[in-house]
Amino acid sequence: MKIGIMGGTFDPIHNGHLMLGQAAYEAFGLDEVWFLPNGNPPHKESGRIEASAKERVEMTRLAVSGIPYFRVEPYEAERDAVSCTWQTLEYFRSKYPDDQMFFIIGADSLFTIERWIHPERIFPLCTILAAYRDEVNSRELMEEQIHRLKDKYHADVRLLITPLLHVASHELRRDIKEGKDISSYLPEAVVSYIKEHRLYL
Repeated sequence: MKIGIMGGTFDPIHNGHLMLGQAAYEAFGLDEVWFLPNGNPPHKESGRIEASAKERVEMTRLAVSGIPYFRVEPYEAERDAVSCTWQTLEYFRSKYPDDQMFFIIGADSLFTIERWIHPERIFPLCTILAAYRDEVNSRELMEEQIHRLKDKYHADVRLLITPLLHVASHELRRDIKEGKDISSYLPEAVVSYIKEHRLYL
């Protein structure tokens, strides 16, 4: 199978994440897209993650329910140790040796991926799909970076043209604290879960 993998804190997951997964599914003919909530990501301070791993997994599960080619992969969230991308991808490669992995990242990550832990171990394991949004980075700059990574690491990196949705999880958390209506940015089931469990207040 061709499997897209999208990691994130998903604190909370929102429609922008789902649109990105859908864009990858359609553009690259993927069979499934796995949403991978982080447990203890090395690149973010744990204090900045407000919902628990269990709550973020459940919100992600609710968000993708009803979409047969979307699924939640709780591997990182269920680990106590810090999860590094290269370790996760090596685990998936050993568990699913016949499948092709596509790792979905944002435009900003394309320019910082060399600062991740062991980037040289990431590239042989997957095709990188770098989300392209014109207002963040120009296409020319992204293509220059792709060529550089290909020359240095033999990386397979492809641009993923994505629809625009101006929303970010940290902004949604702020809006919830301020009592603003966020229902147009999240799936209805996720909004209900946040209200029921009084998250982000």
